[in-house]
Amino acid sequence: MKNLRHRWPAVVGLAAAVFQLVTGVQRDTVAVTLSVALLCYLGAAALGRPWVAWAGVLGGSAVVVVTELAGFPWWAGIGLAALLLVTIGLVAGVPRGPLAWQAAAFLGYGGLVWAALSLSPRLGLLLAGTALAAHAVWDVIHYRRHQVVARSLAEFCILLDVPLGIGAMVLAITGDGAYLPR
Repeated sequence: MKNLRHRWPAVVGLAAAVFQLVTGVQRDTVAVTLSVALLCYLGAAALGRPWVAWAGVLGGSAVVVVTELAGFPWWAGIGLAALLLVTIGLVAGVPRGPLAWQAAAFLGYGGLVWAALSLSPRLGLLLAGTALAAHAVWDVIHYRRHQVVARSLAEFCILLDVPLGIGAMVLAITGDGAYLPR
């Protein structure tokens, strides 16, 4: 039980993945999950504070909700928030290396999100799931190096990204109706 208390980020990440898989996986929800993760990493780098990544989970989710309530696509709000974070990081003079790497990752994975949203729901789910599962490599790198984000957030993301990403890929391939295309 003691080890389980120390592994709370993994337990919470896995629970979040299972919840999403049980309640229905869609291309957009997987794309949002990846986009918010990217924003968390970018925010921590832009502000030079690893704990900010945890605040980014709520902040990124709020950006999605507020943007959609305002009548705009959620990805526009995420993109605007990312641009704002990079600008803040540059003005604040945070180390350029981590900020540049996180911005590049945001652009790379963000391009995959954009592509997934442009495809049919089934193919888009397959691409979004693949990109999310692949993001776990980014999580592992940050976990092992203990850089940019808190290790607890990287651990949480690994156990969210892998099961949800693979689950989304399986559902997209099998097309068994467990996902709800828009």
